[in-house]
Amino acid sequence: GVSHTEAEAKAEAEQITVKDGPDDSGNYYDRPGKLSDYFPSPYPNEEAARAANNGAYPPDLSYIVSARKGGEDYIFSLLTGYHDAPAGVVLREGQYFNPYFPGGAISMAQVLYNEVIEYEDGTPPTQSQLAKDVATFLKWTSEPEHDDRKQLLIKVIGILGFLTVISY
Repeated sequence: GVSHTEAEAKAEAEQITVKDGPDDSGNYYDRPGKLSDYFPSPYPNEEAARAANNGAYPPDLSYIVSARKGGEDYIFSLLTGYHDAPAGVVLREGQYFNPYFPGGAISMAQVLYNEVIEYEDGTPPTQSQLAKDVATFLKWTSEPEHDDRKQLLIKVIGILGFLTVISY
């Protein structure tokens, strides 16, 4: 499920400063972030992104869960699936073996390890838990209105069911 209420998500978004504009005078200005803002890039430009990622330009992951077969399961498996390459598999410099990535050779290094963060509620910070959280978050970014649509569908089905019963 979703890990934050809308109010919590808004409060977290407001902690980031976003460059916006231009205003009426043609000037750009900084403002607190909103939920509808894109995530700021960790890189100043495409060249810096490629330099930090073995020449590969990292994709926008906003819709990756919807775009890949298996969705959240694919992301979870990819994040937890790093292994030593089996005999006979040759990797170029800067590549890692992950059987869940097409072809098995991926340029993204393993990013999740046990105990790299601390949860406020005491949840054990295992690699598996972190991968589950990332997959859940990416699912939410691809469909932030999912829960609202689901509730609306239940109401519509209830009303249609009621109308069907009283029409006979």
